[in-house]
Amino acid sequence: MDSLAALIKTDESIATYLKNPVVDPQQKKGVINKIAGECEFNKITTNFLGLLVDKQRAGLVAKICEDFETMYCDITDTQIATVTSAVKLEDEQQFLIAKKLQEMTGSKNIKLMPKVDESLIAGFVVQYGKDGSAFIDMSVKGQMEKMAAQIAPENLSIAPSS
Repeated sequence: MDSLAALIKTDESIATYLKNPVVDPQQKKGVINKIAGECEFNKITTNFLGLLVDKQRAGLVAKICEDFETMYCDITDTQIATVTSAVKLEDEQQFLIAKKLQEMTGSKNIKLMPKVDESLIAGFVVQYGKDGSAFIDMSVKGQMEKMAAQIAPENLSIAPSS
């Protein structure tokens, strides 16, 4: 399901094609089978997508993938964390971040969703927890913003001279 969700997010034309009621269902199934073969979907996933086409629900694939991810993570005690870094993180770095998050949260599993944001300058930011409510900022940009807030004119108190 992850590869299907990623494919739909990266190529919206696929979702648009599957939603289009004018396209013949057999053509949709042909496209699904071709994609399934190239992406090595398992047979159950391919059959399920065919069923969605038959029931005229193929336009819901993105939402179904999202809901499946949520249910799967709940069942397997998997916490999703978004790691945004200034540069692409190596596998070893991702593993260490996931391991530390696992210790902090007590979750059995951590699923990292890596992103790159060059504006962070260096370091990384991790957002995790239910609805991304917890936040760890280890970026240079974050540190600079904290320092700027501390030295902002409204935070400075100048003692009156006598």
